[in-house]
Amino acid sequence: MCVSHIPAEVTLEAAPCPNGCASGDDLLFTAQDRLFGLPGRFPVVRCCTCGLIRTEPRPTPETIRFYYPDNTYCAYVLSPGHPGPASLLRRCLRSLYCRAFRVNNYVLPDIPPGRMLEVGCATGSFLAEMKAKSWAVEGIEPSKSAAVRAQAAGLNVFCGTLESAPDPRRPFDLAVGWMVVEHLHQPLMALRKLAGWVRPEGWLVISVPDAGRLHLRLFKDRWFALQVPTHLYHFTEESITALLRKAGWHVERVFHHRSLFNCAYSISYVLEDGGAPKCVCEFPRQVVGRPLGRLALYPAAYVLAALKQTGLITLWARRGAAVS
Repeated sequence: MCVSHIPAEVTLEAAPCPNGCASGDDLLFTAQDRLFGLPGRFPVVRCCTCGLIRTEPRPTPETIRFYYPDNTYCAYVLSPGHPGPASLLRRCLRSLYCRAFRVNNYVLPDIPPGRMLEVGCATGSFLAEMKAKSWAVEGIEPSKSAAVRAQAAGLNVFCGTLESAPDPRRPFDLAVGWMVVEHLHQPLMALRKLAGWVRPEGWLVISVPDAGRLHLRLFKDRWFALQVPTHLYHFTEESITALLRKAGWHVERVFHHRSLFNCAYSISYVLEDGGAPKCVCEFPRQVVGRPLGRLALYPAAYVLAALKQTGLITLWARRGAAVS
């Protein structure tokens, strides 16, 4: 497949379907990095056998860091490891908003505090929040700069990949990963590893973009949650459920986020490509970026979530028997 304008410091690799399907993919389109405008166009394909969508070929684990700039990647910039009064206030307001309107972004099972692992914890904002709720927390973060900030805040964070992380001393009661699984080069292996780290009847909570709804078909390479090449897989509710089952997890519940953030940014991309003035392109982002804007849009977000059309999901899963 044609891949163009790849920088010299990036090496590509083939990405066969992790479900072990026979070779054969349909090319959906090619796409580029829109978050930072970094060079390269990458094919997005769908497996002809199981339907799993992925970026193929993709940057290798050793060179994909090129597309995660430490000084601008939002997870590293906007998740402060040192929670001062302002960030504590923001987290409290966010928590109140999510609880009052059941936004479903960070919804967790109602279980007593225990041991929790966060995969892809960035600078530790969520870890700090759960630690304040009496959880014993640990994190895994591949970015050195982000992990150092979390460690400086007194959080137990391993700097490295999930694949290279050592086994825990004791099993976890809960493992979470917010918009992480789509970034993993070996998601099946990673989910199996987590199944071995969580106690029997323990929980896994993950969120992923949902590529099985109207957004991907409508916006194609302008879909905000596509985010190639850092998003290596583009899951549907069905494909992530099947992958979890294969890794030894049983999905208990699926929540569709009551948020139009994804849609607003996709509309901005369409406007940009259509040559609209900058102020017009930025307007949808500004609306969803402000509390009053999100509040005004909540009725529409509620309806679209009920129709499973917001493009973002959170899944609760428990340990079960793996499927070969």
